[in-house]
Amino acid sequence: MQLLLAEGISIRDLPTILEGISEATSFTQNTAALTEHVRTRLARQICSAHQGPQGYVPLIALSAEWELKFAENLLGGDENKQLAMPPSMLQEFISTISERFEEAAAQGEVPVLLTSAAARPFVRSIIERFRSQTVVISQNEIHPQAKLKTIGQV
Repeated sequence: MQLLLAEGISIRDLPTILEGISEATSFTQNTAALTEHVRTRLARQICSAHQGPQGYVPLIALSAEWELKFAENLLGGDENKQLAMPPSMLQEFISTISERFEEAAAQGEVPVLLTSAAARPFVRSIIERFRSQTVVISQNEIHPQAKLKTIGQV
C-alpha cells in the first residue's frame, strides 16, 4: 500500500488490490514485485488518472536503446535485482529525460513515461530523485480501452 501511495496511486479499490496481492504471492514474496503486479491490475485506474483534458494519455516512450541499457545493467537474481549503471550513462539519461519533458511542457502536455515492466521500478527510482512529479508506467499498465498519444521518445 505504501509503495502505491508513494507514486500517487489511489488505494480506494481495495478489492482489486487484495486480489492482485493474493495472485502475486503464489509466485513471489518480494514487495516490489507484488506492487508491480497490483499496478497491472489497476491499469484502468492508472490510465484514467493520467488522461488529459483531450481524452488521451500523453506518453513519452523509453526507446529500445534505453530499455536495452537498463536490462544490461541489472545485476542479481530475480528477487534481488539492482541497477549498476555507470554514472556517465545515468547523467545522459537524466539530461535526455529533462529535455523531452521540458519540450512536452512547452507544448502544454503533461506526459507519463512509458517503459517495459522489467525496467519500470529502476527507471522510477532514478526519475523520482530529480523529477518526482513525473509518472512512470509500464506497458502492462496500459488498459486496452485507454486512448494514447505518443508525443516523444527518450
